[in-house]
Amino acid sequence: MRIMCLGDSNTYGFDPRSYIGDRYPPEDRWVDILAKLTGWEFINEGENGRSIPRWKFELEMLQRTTIDDSVDLLIIMLGGNDLLQGADAKLTTQRMEAFLSWLPVPLNRVLLVAPPPMQPGAWGFEDRLLKESQKLAEEYQIMANKLGIWFADSSKWKIPLTFDGAHFTEEGHRAFARELYRIVLKETG
Repeated sequence: MRIMCLGDSNTYGFDPRSYIGDRYPPEDRWVDILAKLTGWEFINEGENGRSIPRWKFELEMLQRTTIDDSVDLLIIMLGGNDLLQGADAKLTTQRMEAFLSWLPVPLNRVLLVAPPPMQPGAWGFEDRLLKESQKLAEEYQIMANKLGIWFADSSKWKIPLTFDGAHFTEEGHRAFARELYRIVLKETG
């Protein structure tokens, strides 16, 4: 099975202690952990700072370089950076729905994962951002039901976050991989 994971810094495996974009080692990144657990091919298309692609040049670049219909499953976990840039949960969900409608991959091969909500931390997130990040999973669930796509709500998984309140710890990556492994195995048989 060939699985592509499209996401932001938490998919990339960013280590916030590095300050320059370093990653956790492969044994501490959820994408690599899932590859080892399943024996499947996982393609990590995580990128620090990535928001939901919505501009024509972003979509064209993804279509040329990344996303095609050769993947058996496309796991998407995006939206946190949209919230950080000022969008609320509803606007972020509208952006995600528009992105999903553009995808060259059939929607029955897409797993949308709501990112864990942000927590108070060193970055000093304002209350509005914390509240909107808590609402995102519910908004994504409604949209996923409407589109009939596969959805996972990681806000229920109690993922440990680092000092900044946004990025997974090493244990957070392991916990995320365990939960996602259970869901993917259940759905793929």
